[in-house]
Amino acid sequence: MGISGAQHHRHRHSLSPPRISKTPFPLRTITLTLLSLLFLFPAVVGDLYSLVYKGCANQTLSGSGAAYMQPLAALSSALTARAASAKFYKTTTSSAGGGQPLFGLFQCRGDLPPSDCSACVGRVLLMWASLCGTAAAARVQLNGCYALYQASGFPQVSGTQMLYKTCGSGRGGGGFEVKRDTAFAQLQSGVAGGQGFFATSYASVYAMAQCEGDLSAGDCSECVAQAVQKSEVECGAAASGQVYLDKCYISYSYYANGVPHGDNNSGGGAQTEKTVAIVVGGAAGVGFLVICLLFARSVLKKRDGEGHHEEINSCRLLKVGGDW
Repeated sequence: MGISGAQHHRHRHSLSPPRISKTPFPLRTITLTLLSLLFLFPAVVGDLYSLVYKGCANQTLSGSGAAYMQPLAALSSALTARAASAKFYKTTTSSAGGGQPLFGLFQCRGDLPPSDCSACVGRVLLMWASLCGTAAAARVQLNGCYALYQASGFPQVSGTQMLYKTCGSGRGGGGFEVKRDTAFAQLQSGVAGGQGFFATSYASVYAMAQCEGDLSAGDCSECVAQAVQKSEVECGAAASGQVYLDKCYISYSYYANGVPHGDNNSGGGAQTEKTVAIVVGGAAGVGFLVICLLFARSVLKKRDGEGHHEEINSCRLLKVGGDW
């Protein structure tokens, strides 16, 4: 009641009727659309930085304070410096300052452009300390990249040891397992040809595999074959799954309505760049339209102002010549 009364009181004492905008388009709606398009770009690449899993050793780095932080900082710096020009890099830091020598590496997904690879590595390296503290070894896997380090002398594991797996809760449609197995066979053929990264699709199944950057074609093919076997055992007829071994990983997804455009070959990075180009181009087009409409509105306001001024002058003339 108080609000309604206040509005009624304000309108009753208004000196002039409210002016109706003559702008032909809802500029607020268009502006919001533009902002939505601009914010769509981070959404396209944001999934690259999602955490898949982490592995932290129970043992801790020897030394205290800067003694163990210095080698880790040096390793992070060395890896960061190469992330803009390489998708895979490994190195070992010295033990200067009394800390343990550290071995470390990073690898980006094979279809990422350099800018996305560099950004992903920058994020994953920061997660070593935040997720694993002072562990003697750590491995952090994001959707777009992973990085690991381990102290000198840390026990090694088999390259085909399973580190992590996840299986979707849904089931594939009719003939799913045949389609999935065909996609898996294409994966193994692709990596056997010397490609450490390979993505493919068959019917409604999209599949991807990647091996550690310095694996030979034979070792990569064997690792992917092991990952495929473990996927079939661990995930069964699940519509999607990811299996991470020490030296390689595979993932697959079933799409009931067909694999989305851009997920049907190993050129996923190129497709991402095309998507971004379309988004940015569309946003630029809408931005130009908004500018034109703002200019039109300013012109209309000017004309409205001139018309309103003429109406005021007419009223004054009437007042002078009439009996108000």
